[in-house]
Amino acid sequence: MTDFADRVEQVSISGIREVFEAAGEDAINLGLGQPDFPTPAHARRGAIEAIESGQADAYTSNKGTEQLREAISAKYDRDYGLAVDPADVIATSGGSEALHLALEAHVNPGEEVVFPDPGFVSYDALTHIADGTPKPVGLREDLTLDPATVEDAITEETAAFVVNSPANPTGAVQSEADMREFARIADEHDVLCISDEVYEHIVFEGEHRSPLEFAETDNVVVVSACSKTYSMTGWRLGWVVGSNRRIERMLRVHQYGQACASAPAQYAAEAALTGPQDQVTEMVETFEQRRDLVLDGLTDAGLEVPTPEGAFYAMPKVPEGWCDEVLDRGVVVVPGDAFGANGEGYARLSYATGTEELKEALEIIDDATRAVQ
Repeated sequence: MTDFADRVEQVSISGIREVFEAAGEDAINLGLGQPDFPTPAHARRGAIEAIESGQADAYTSNKGTEQLREAISAKYDRDYGLAVDPADVIATSGGSEALHLALEAHVNPGEEVVFPDPGFVSYDALTHIADGTPKPVGLREDLTLDPATVEDAITEETAAFVVNSPANPTGAVQSEADMREFARIADEHDVLCISDEVYEHIVFEGEHRSPLEFAETDNVVVVSACSKTYSMTGWRLGWVVGSNRRIERMLRVHQYGQACASAPAQYAAEAALTGPQDQVTEMVETFEQRRDLVLDGLTDAGLEVPTPEGAFYAMPKVPEGWCDEVLDRGVVVVPGDAFGANGEGYARLSYATGTEELKEALEIIDDATRAVQ
């Protein structure tokens, strides 16, 4: 009798989904990691024009269209002064597939992957799917990842470590000094750094820096996407950037599992990257205003919450029973332990929703907090 693969048996359905299913239809959803803005009109037009002209009917190159990869290359030059060869880019089905490719191409059975805890739910699951061994490490009090903690966790069995800035679920932004250290660790220990930069443009204080800027070897691979920056989560268009030898290995996984990213989405992404960026600026300004509203509301409710400097999440420390009490009152939040064992005692709130809904949710949260304290 055929049994199930161990790699799948070690992976469970995300705890985030369990919370959604427990919520009522009229609940205010602060659990979704999805911007409540429309995809920019020029990105939609890029897809429509490609469809109407017949350009989107066929497979593209496995790596993606030349024009999209050139647009991604130009983006790295524009944003960070980095020279990325379009041949060293793979367009993927969202940032999730990009993470999957990076791990599948670099992790042998039993090898360790170091990642933040609390951290994005996919890091643990995709490590198992790659037959690797998850090695979560804790965060600083401000919920940033300490390079020293990562370095201490590296052994001869370590294949990769993951850096995520701005971070999901914490909203933390790593400093330039941290990113320089992550690059040094990758170089000196000859271990791969996977830098998850899906929220790279949603920064309120300071600036986003990438370890790719500082690495002296090719031991940094970068994952990003249009999903959050351009409110294109449903388009499923991301990418992975690395040295040519690493890209060619990841391509072997991509071409058999995916063949190519969706052609209409590729044309939309090209238009998003090359067109006006005004909507991105407006969206980030709105998120910052909402962040301040949420911080004030949580603090007034008596909760301790590190100030998120990017993304669109806040992660307050909460008393026992708080998440259930809030959910029972009609507000969806995600318990911190859905993001790792070290997330216990925290909750993740997304402020990627309307301001009026946030105000209503914060009033309910205030009442719920008083009920459990």
